[in-house]
Amino acid sequence: MTAEDAHTKLKSLASPEAAKLAARFFKTGPGQYGEGDTFIGINVPTLRTVSREYKTLPLDEVRALLHSPVHEERHLALLILVLQVAKCDGDFRKRAYDLYLGNTRFINNWDLVDCSAPQVVGGFLTAEPREPLFTLAKSTSLWERRIAIVATQHFIRRGEFAETLAIGELLLGDEEDLIHKATGWMLREVGKKDPPALEGFLDRHATAMPRTMLRYAIEKFPPEERRAYLERRKPTVEGVADGR
Repeated sequence: MTAEDAHTKLKSLASPEAAKLAARFFKTGPGQYGEGDTFIGINVPTLRTVSREYKTLPLDEVRALLHSPVHEERHLALLILVLQVAKCDGDFRKRAYDLYLGNTRFINNWDLVDCSAPQVVGGFLTAEPREPLFTLAKSTSLWERRIAIVATQHFIRRGEFAETLAIGELLLGDEEDLIHKATGWMLREVGKKDPPALEGFLDRHATAMPRTMLRYAIEKFPPEERRAYLERRKPTVEGVADGR
């Protein structure tokens, strides 16, 4: 079983019409976050089905698939990796983690990060020092910063929130909307497990949070509470709230 086998399988499932829609949805135009990416038109449920067929693909072949210029092939590689780390020994988990962080330039869209960072990165760091997340959070790469915050979902599920809150603080001044959304999402997940932890974060930082980040974080709050938090945000220099 090889990366070329997987390539052939996906090619047989491709849809040119779906590819055009995906290219627009994932912002592949000039200057957009997915500029230049190539889609062949395969939906996520189908990719998940194929990933189960190729779940024993050797790591070297997973790496080859991850290096593909085709988005769906990279997505498939990451779905396979997630299946593999779900049931593996410590040595394999470390090899998968190293492969992942050694190839972040190919994990270059939000769907690729979100389907894999909690399991591959967060899963490995559960029993390891978590400083690598803070290094990623300070990266110049949008996708590495998103990996840093989204990987903490694994800890949140275990009732551990320190890294999410600390990295959330680091990302308060981030200029990228995709980071605002991811951070707000993870903060919202903290709030589902421990409302006082989220409220404490908001009490300290709501006035400085990007509007999108704040909206995502408070999405499940009652309308009156959402309104109150949004009204606490600092105005811009012109004296009105920004329009993000």
